[in-house]
Amino acid sequence: MKKYLLSLFALVITFPVYATDPITVYSARKEHLIKPLFDAYTEKTGVKIQYITDKAGPLLARIKAEGRNTPADLFMTVDAGNLWQAAEEGVLAVTDSKLLETNIPVHLRDPENRWFGLSVRARTIVYSTERIKDGELTTYEDLADAKWKGRLCLRTSKKVYNQSLVAMLIARHGEERTEQLVKGWVANLATAPFSNDTKTMEAIAAGQCDVGIVNTYYFGRLKKKKPEIKLALFWPNQDSTGVHVNISGAGVTKHAKNRNAATKLLEWLSSPEAQEKFAGLNMEYPVNPAVEADDVVKAWGEFKSDDLNVSSAGAMQATAIKLMDRAGYR
Repeated sequence: MKKYLLSLFALVITFPVYATDPITVYSARKEHLIKPLFDAYTEKTGVKIQYITDKAGPLLARIKAEGRNTPADLFMTVDAGNLWQAAEEGVLAVTDSKLLETNIPVHLRDPENRWFGLSVRARTIVYSTERIKDGELTTYEDLADAKWKGRLCLRTSKKVYNQSLVAMLIARHGEERTEQLVKGWVANLATAPFSNDTKTMEAIAAGQCDVGIVNTYYFGRLKKKKPEIKLALFWPNQDSTGVHVNISGAGVTKHAKNRNAATKLLEWLSSPEAQEKFAGLNMEYPVNPAVEADDVVKAWGEFKSDDLNVSSAGAMQATAIKLMDRAGYR
């Protein structure tokens, strides 16, 4: 009997105990990119996950309006600028987790551990394989050179992705040099900026311009839809700062009712098991360096990325928006 009780006690203390209350996630990531992960976590742990999807701005405003009564345990969104804003506005709590610190490189998480990157996207150069010669492309900065006049296409400056790119350039080069660079881009535009990356790439393929700057996963989506399209990616700044990268990520909310369970979910999302799915669903790169990219993504080639902390995308964002307006980048 004593032996039986000891065995039962060992079973009790070693079997994982999970929260029974559901975790509520406010997500700016679309449902088809998060539901498979949440379903897998529920199947693994028994913990149910409730979620609301919307754009980052409305979700952040909602959490702030709800205050202490918010049901949100976790805020998930794209772009470090959005995560930085949420943290600065007091929406996110500090999360102490050795596992998250181990799984996520320091430059891809908040210096104060209020938010953590969960996938990486590179904002890099895309070009026409029919009109760009080997050796022509080098850096983001070089696209401001007069040799690219009438050959450059860009997405609108109103989108956070370009705001973050310029913010990171300010962090690297300072405001004065970056403004000259952006003015050079504007002077080289073949046409008015496009509303999204897909239209930018389609303009290049159609011959309106020869080169542009896009997020890698948009390129992946377009190639999947049109495998014959004459476009390719180029990794700039390999001899200097590296390719500009950004993240999608998440943080536990300040007034989370289910804080411990939300932290465990966040930790699991950074694990190798989840990272393969998290990044692969949107053709992004895993944030966990121990996990390889999806085969489609891996085929685009290896590159050196910028190791500047992505929080600069938020800290310099207001300055970047004003700078782009002064430079005539609309």
